[in-house]
Amino acid sequence: MSGTALERIVYEVADGVATITLNRPEKRNALDARAVEELKRALGDAAADAAVRVVLLRGAGPDFCSGADLSELEKIAQGAGPVENLADAAALGELLVAMRRHPKPIVAAVHGHAFAGGAGLATACDIVLASDDAVFGYPEVRLGFVPAMVMAILRRTSSEKIAFELAARGEPITAAEAQRIGLVNRIYPPATFHAEALEYARELAGRSASALLLIKRLLYGMDGLGFEEAIARGAEVNALARATDDCQAGVRRFLERRRR
Repeated sequence: MSGTALERIVYEVADGVATITLNRPEKRNALDARAVEELKRALGDAAADAAVRVVLLRGAGPDFCSGADLSELEKIAQGAGPVENLADAAALGELLVAMRRHPKPIVAAVHGHAFAGGAGLATACDIVLASDDAVFGYPEVRLGFVPAMVMAILRRTSSEKIAFELAARGEPITAAEAQRIGLVNRIYPPATFHAEALEYARELAGRSASALLLIKRLLYGMDGLGFEEAIARGAEVNALARATDDCQAGVRRFLERRRR
């Protein structure tokens, strides 16, 4: 990676997958300003690397991410001013926007605890894979706090009533419950979880890079559009897809198989 040495994450690329590992297991991979900045750098590198087709985000040690680092919470307890608070919030907000705008699919591999900002980080990914023993939660309300920016994603991922209950009660939920309400795509056994999550990412990386980019751009670009506008946007993307090398080659292969 470009820039200064990494302290909070490990970044590796192999088989079309950029694996970003939160690497503070002694702190349950808690997020501080340095971790957020390094995550943004890693995502930027993955976006610029033609060898990367999929990003896999995971945590080292027993947990995915426990949320904000204690040093960040101490700022709140000590009464940090509005300018400092806004700067901290804006940095995390920029990370969530970067994930949404990233040209490649981001897959979260969640095991152990994913709480507060950690649950938000997982929710911001395009696909969430979970170990059967994973636990999710947005417990900020218990501190008189609000998972404010994450709610912009939560309300798009689940119903408004589910999103409200998750934020208002702050109760932890199992991987199975998270899947039931739409926060998790797939669940794997703990013993094989990391291997299966990596295999999932590798398989996804085998799909057409241009098609994956257009799918993600179209899906999130439909936010706020009326039905007719969404159909029109889809027609534009359809036309763009037809002109790509991947699509033309794929159609030729299909037609050749049918002619045999």
